[in-house]
Amino acid sequence: MAPTSAMAGPAVVPAHSSSRLSCQLPSRSALPRLSSAPRSRRHEHSGVVAAHAAKPHGTAAAVGVFVDEKHALGDDVTVDYMMEASPSIITTADEFDESKLVLPEFEDIVSAYLRIKNAIPRTPCWHSEALSKMTGMTIFLKGEHNQATGSFKERGARNAMLLLSKEKKECGVVAASAGNHGLALSYHGRALNIPVTVVMPETAPLTKISRCEALGANVVLSGRNFTEAFAKACELRDAQSLTYINGYDDPPILAGAGTVGMEILEQVDELDAVVIPVGGGGLIAGMALAIKSVKPEIQVIGVEPSRVASFSAALHNGAPICIDPRGSTFADGLAVLKVGPHAFALARKYVDKVITIPEKDIGLGVLRLIEEEKVVTEGGGATAVGAVVTGHLPELRGKRVAIVLSGGNIDITTLGRVIERGLAADRRLVHFSVVISDKPGGLAALMGAVADERASVKDIVHERAWLDDDVQTTEVQIVAETMGQEHVKRLHARLSAEMDKLESLILRWGSRELN
Repeated sequence: MAPTSAMAGPAVVPAHSSSRLSCQLPSRSALPRLSSAPRSRRHEHSGVVAAHAAKPHGTAAAVGVFVDEKHALGDDVTVDYMMEASPSIITTADEFDESKLVLPEFEDIVSAYLRIKNAIPRTPCWHSEALSKMTGMTIFLKGEHNQATGSFKERGARNAMLLLSKEKKECGVVAASAGNHGLALSYHGRALNIPVTVVMPETAPLTKISRCEALGANVVLSGRNFTEAFAKACELRDAQSLTYINGYDDPPILAGAGTVGMEILEQVDELDAVVIPVGGGGLIAGMALAIKSVKPEIQVIGVEPSRVASFSAALHNGAPICIDPRGSTFADGLAVLKVGPHAFALARKYVDKVITIPEKDIGLGVLRLIEEEKVVTEGGGATAVGAVVTGHLPELRGKRVAIVLSGGNIDITTLGRVIERGLAADRRLVHFSVVISDKPGGLAALMGAVADERASVKDIVHERAWLDDDVQTTEVQIVAETMGQEHVKRLHARLSAEMDKLESLILRWGSRELN
């Protein structure tokens, strides 16, 4: 299955691909060690309908009556199936044996839903008139950025910590994280009186370090990247008998994430599709299981940054595989180089499609939310919005679509850069370079033409030393604010028409899409 060319639009990898059906099953040694054997209630599903039918009687008859609370696992019941090993070393389909994994089931999500509901607020899922008009869809936005620590991660973190045995709660937990997972563990660790150690790379943002420390976590800085931080976390786990909680792959984490899907089903009637940002795969895996178990006709679509498309790579490979990132991404919360084996095994059963989008579209997603919804999210939180508003999912026109805003933790300095990139992608910032006369009146004539077209100069730089032209000329580099693509075309046409009169020459025009 060859990836789609970037020139032809977003890369699309259907989750229901034939490559995953031909996976050979290998030995258990290639997989992470689990602390308990697979539960006896585990079923082998062969599709969404079968998965729904296989649930025990009374688990879910309809949305809103998922299960009687007395049948749910209480806070005092522990299910010790947390991953205790380092991330899987699986690299090929031949090494991926799904039968050896303990995957969460729908009843696990129901139990998580009831277990955490008194501490995790139900986030709003509101209708966006502006985005609906812009896209031709009926858009609903699920605001997970409204959680106390700013992301959906709290759901899985609290669920996983409540499922620990009394002894493990007393010993404490550890995780490698430079962001939302560490904050969620810190917040709920304090609430549950469970010691939390968060290992962060030495390059972690100071705000994230200080916030975790303020929540009572023991923050350890180690390594230049997440991989090195993870190695340190494993060292501390072994030395101090801590429990490592994987932020996107432990079964209780997936079950907690699935509660987002349950809430959406209760909040939005007659839904056609849900669009979800994808990083390590935990959110989309849990949500897909929840949604497809109740309403298998709803499409579940994933969106990930093209620079860090680890889930698409895993689908193409037939198993999780570590990718080489194509540079940094605005969606730093989604920058996972290898999806989790549990998340992958679950998601590929139920997810209908996964697409990738470029950085400029992520920036546009952030910009549209700020302007139209007065909502500030991180890049990862706006990735699904970016895919919808930039036309990557035209098949959803006329449909009722829910989009998950997964997080809102963005540094102010990063926010400024993302907004500017979004404005540039929207052609509301344009950069061009013009050679003009360096005599009195030369610049005034150029600025007069720009002003006549009602463009606003935001920045201007003169360059005299590096020109090969007449010494009586200067290069002027201008960044101007415009009203969009059509306005840019008019400005370019006006300046091009007046170059002779202004004794000028356009060297470069930063806005490339003029025709």
